[in-house]
Amino acid sequence: MMTADFSNPMLATLTQSRKENLTDRVKDLPTSQFVELLEQITREFEHFLQAIEMINTDSLETMLEQILEAFTLKIGQILQADRATIFLVDKDKEQLWSKIAQSENGEPLELRLSIHTGIAGHVAQTGECLNIPDAYTHPLFNKEVDRETGYQTRNILCMPIFNTKGDRVVAVVQLLNKQGDAAFNAQDEQRFREFADSIGIILESCNSFYLAARNQRGVAALLKATSYLGQSLDLDKTLQVVMDEARHLMQADRSTLFLVDRAKGELWSKVAKSDDRTMMEIRIPADRGIAGYVAATGQTLNIPNAYEDPRFDSNVDKQTGYRTRNILCMPVYNSEGLLIGVTQLINKHQGSFTSLDEEFMRAFNIQAGIALENAKLFESVLLEKQYQKDILQSLSDAVISTDLQGKIVTINDAALQLLGYSEASSDRSQLETWRQALIGRYVWDVMAIDNLQRRLEDSLKHGARHYVPEQTLAVKDWGLGIGDFERSINLTVNPLTNPEGGVRGGLIVLEDISQEKRMKATLYRYMTPGVAERVMALGDDALMVGERKDVTILFSDIRSYTSLTERMSAAEVVSLLNNYFEAMVEAVFNFDGTLDKFIGDALMAVFGAPLPLENHAWMAVQSALDMRRRLKEFNQHRQAAGQSLIHIGIGLSSGEVVSGNIGSQKRMDYTVIGDGVDISSRLEGATKEYGCDIILSEYTYHLCSSKIWTRELDRVRVKGKTRPIYIYELIDDRQQPIEPSHAEFLALYQAGRQAYIERNFRRALYYFETAQQLRPDDRAAALFIDRSVEYLLTPPPDDWDGVYRMISK
Repeated sequence: MMTADFSNPMLATLTQSRKENLTDRVKDLPTSQFVELLEQITREFEHFLQAIEMINTDSLETMLEQILEAFTLKIGQILQADRATIFLVDKDKEQLWSKIAQSENGEPLELRLSIHTGIAGHVAQTGECLNIPDAYTHPLFNKEVDRETGYQTRNILCMPIFNTKGDRVVAVVQLLNKQGDAAFNAQDEQRFREFADSIGIILESCNSFYLAARNQRGVAALLKATSYLGQSLDLDKTLQVVMDEARHLMQADRSTLFLVDRAKGELWSKVAKSDDRTMMEIRIPADRGIAGYVAATGQTLNIPNAYEDPRFDSNVDKQTGYRTRNILCMPVYNSEGLLIGVTQLINKHQGSFTSLDEEFMRAFNIQAGIALENAKLFESVLLEKQYQKDILQSLSDAVISTDLQGKIVTINDAALQLLGYSEASSDRSQLETWRQALIGRYVWDVMAIDNLQRRLEDSLKHGARHYVPEQTLAVKDWGLGIGDFERSINLTVNPLTNPEGGVRGGLIVLEDISQEKRMKATLYRYMTPGVAERVMALGDDALMVGERKDVTILFSDIRSYTSLTERMSAAEVVSLLNNYFEAMVEAVFNFDGTLDKFIGDALMAVFGAPLPLENHAWMAVQSALDMRRRLKEFNQHRQAAGQSLIHIGIGLSSGEVVSGNIGSQKRMDYTVIGDGVDISSRLEGATKEYGCDIILSEYTYHLCSSKIWTRELDRVRVKGKTRPIYIYELIDDRQQPIEPSHAEFLALYQAGRQAYIERNFRRALYYFETAQQLRPDDRAAALFIDRSVEYLLTPPPDDWDGVYRMISK
């Protein structure tokens, strides 16, 4: 009868010998021995299951720490050493490391030493035992350590621990100061060797389990990240997941994924704010720091000590109080091999980053590169889609796209307005509801236009293009309460094609040529669309009936226009005026002004008509300041092109005017008439005499004096008027600080004006001349100097009131 030998581990025997066949061994076994064999294999599998369970948890590191702590304590007791340390060998980093006394927060501290220095390093490299009776006489002993710690090392026993094969040092045990006066001896060495092999097997097994667990966690994290990154097309979420998974995968304290912005020469990323919900964008120069070096070279940087690397910028740590120990920074490439980003991991929880970490991150970065490329592509598609949508909605013509069956796919706001939906409700959500209700319906069922279905089907089948002017669009009420009505339109039907030239849908464009549309088009030339819409809402008589309104009038004119343009061709003159007026009219429209007319190179604008404007003076002043700013930019472009600079004068005055459509039955224009118009025109001309660009009448000044810096220029009687008015130079709005030297100049000028009005011309001359020293080119000061000198020579009559009569326009 065959007896079974179950003394050796059965599964280990089977894996070590390919010739061993379990079937041959069990086929002739009696039942009792077969049961015994099953029990043995079961026990071995239970050990495997326990090992697998350890691998899938985070308890391995704790177990290794406890083993090291217990072995260290017991070895020190057995060999009667004052201190004992077990150093594990890290071949990747060429270092010795050990867990030592706990820090203030209760966590054990990790000590790392170079394998190339010191007594322990020598033992680790050579596998020799070093028994040193007098530490201070040995050349490998570093006395500085004792000086720094205050500890006195007398003797040392440092011995290697080998792996199971005996060909590699896996750990080094270092014992300091044998108790008593004696040194370590040969008996101590022999006693240590009695348990050194067992310790080596245990430490090697723990390390193998640790590496297996590390690999298991790494693969799981990589699979999780890859799964999400393969599904996500949201760039912000992708960045966040990449950072979180990379940090978890590498067991790092911090992680950042920087993307390359080649256009700006920067690296950028998005990180969570303090609320952990919203994201904020950060940017750094692409040629600086660790990440910048990796982005520029494509090289991997694995830095065990950040402060020893010259590329590391420690200023960030100083500002935040954070301490950077080690860094792993690696490039991320897209599918075409172009570097698109950099992953940066900071402060590995245990020790430094290893070559195994680099391998995992290299695999992770490949997946991250693909995911980022997909996310950026999707983002660009969304941007393009939104861009097309914005263009569609901004068109004033009604635009409707259809599929190949003629069903509506998109319909813009102008089309909803043309069909009366905007008149039925101003509620945006209700308009969107109606829009969605129209999508999917046949376009010819929604709008009644003669032969629309035939023309669209011809376009969809044959790619034909149709333009049919002056068609009638019959619009049904659809239960909206707006009634049935008709529109006069120009109809365009075109095919939508794919890149291969095939038809994939239809495009219908409806141009509203009804009287209302033409009226709006006319109004848009003189005022902003918003103002035009409000004017239209007032009804047909809004512009026809004359009204008295309080307004502010703005006149502007180009200085020396004739001499400026006499050497220019007609085309150059037209181009100059068009570009100039485009900038100036925009300044008027930005502040709810109405363009009244162009008069050659001059412009007239009204603030407060046809719609009333409560703060019309302030709006007009802001418009004038905006004109000044725009003219500066306009001249910068002209100067760069080697062209002559343009100078303008602006006059503003406020008051009551009559507004309305004025003219003959064949031609009528909306305009305003009144004193404000005449005064602002005269003040625009006065800018040449006083040497400034913007002059306000006292009426405009009093309406917004608290918001602006001004200078009282003079008291004048403009041509054609009997009542004198004060006029003011507009310097700036009060949000802009005024320079001290300018303030001093204004004070001197005002003191001169006061002395001038009081007929003290000698004192006035002093103030004006002192002011002129601060601003030698000021024409107003020069003007009053001449007047003061003239009145000193020929005093004015007794009824003189200080008013200057303007004789020019």
